[in-house]
Amino acid sequence: MHRLAMMPVIVVLALGVVGIADAFQCPKLVTQINTTAGNRFDAAASEARRTAAEADRLHKEGKHAEAEKAAKEALDRLGVKS
Repeated sequence: MHRLAMMPVIVVLALGVVGIADAFQCPKLVTQINTTAGNRFDAAASEARRTAAEADRLHKEGKHAEAEKAAKEALDRLGVKS
């Protein structure tokens, strides 16, 4: 009985840890985009920089899943496997 009562607590704590991990992933991806785009002036790099700025804004608003998705799409456009 005691183990069954603790299960919801464990699930909530686990989800909290996953949410925190996602929050730290966004800035790393944005940095990776900006580093990869570097001094490139092609259309893919320009679009990736705009998407990185959007991902950073979403991260600051607390929308980490959306920020991570946008950043990974930008990396794909740059030809980087994420």
